[in-house]
Amino acid sequence: MQLHVIARGKIGRTPEAELVDRYARRITWGMKITELPDRGGNVPPPPPGAVRTVALDERGRQLGSVEFARILERWRDEGVRETRFLIGAADGHDQGLRDGADLLIAFGAMTWPHMLARAMLVEQLWRATSIVAGHPYHREG
Repeated sequence: MQLHVIARGKIGRTPEAELVDRYARRITWGMKITELPDRGGNVPPPPPGAVRTVALDERGRQLGSVEFARILERWRDEGVRETRFLIGAADGHDQGLRDGADLLIAFGAMTWPHMLARAMLVEQLWRATSIVAGHPYHREG
């Protein structure tokens, strides 16, 4: 299954970009990152076949890392070809996008800068794929 992060805003050469790169290089599943302008620009069309969409949203579920990993593992085992992770700009996502997502997730009740949220998401994708693979990176408890 390909993991596809679609994020609003250009990360450029920032410390957050270094974190994103560090964790993205570790992911052994297919990994792709697409940047869109803060406003406008179209989300790229999904590939043929089963696709799931996850939107990062302050009203989303707060999942533990193992629970998140098990969701991705289940989708992979069901034949999902791509899971898309949508990160909005400063104003978040519109209601239509939230309604169309298969899952809304939040990194807690606090508001996070969207560039930092990108780094946090890619680290959690690395952690989730490590959990699925039985790699010792994640320590429960």
